[in-house]
Amino acid sequence: MPPIDTLDALLRRVQPVLHPGRYAFVSLPDGHALAPAQVVASIREPEGLSVVVPEQVALTQGLPIAASVAWITLMVHSSLAAVGFTAVFARALAQAGISGNVVAGVHHDHVFVPIDHAQRALEALHALSNAPP
Repeated sequence: MPPIDTLDALLRRVQPVLHPGRYAFVSLPDGHALAPAQVVASIREPEGLSVVVPEQVALTQGLPIAASVAWITLMVHSSLAAVGFTAVFARALAQAGISGNVVAGVHHDHVFVPIDHAQRALEALHALSNAPP
């Protein structure tokens, strides 16, 4: 299926899925390397490489955890050129009082939320498919 770029179609097909387990945001110390298979997401910042890894990886390697989070993937194949999609689901989370950190992949958007708000975040995101944009 080709990527979807219209907001109403994206919202109808949002399909959020909560991944099992706990994940951690970590800023890797200089010289610390991880196997690519251990990394869920990464971004290079002036301060270093920030990664999201399974929390157990961070704990095992003694990495300082900036945040422990749950990982939700929006299974709709969203276009990187879609306008407003991130704003709509971020607003839904904000209205529920839930912070969300978003990473866009080529096929899907991924939202990292506080562990203790994962179920509420999932419900807020599910509700988008029933709500007008």
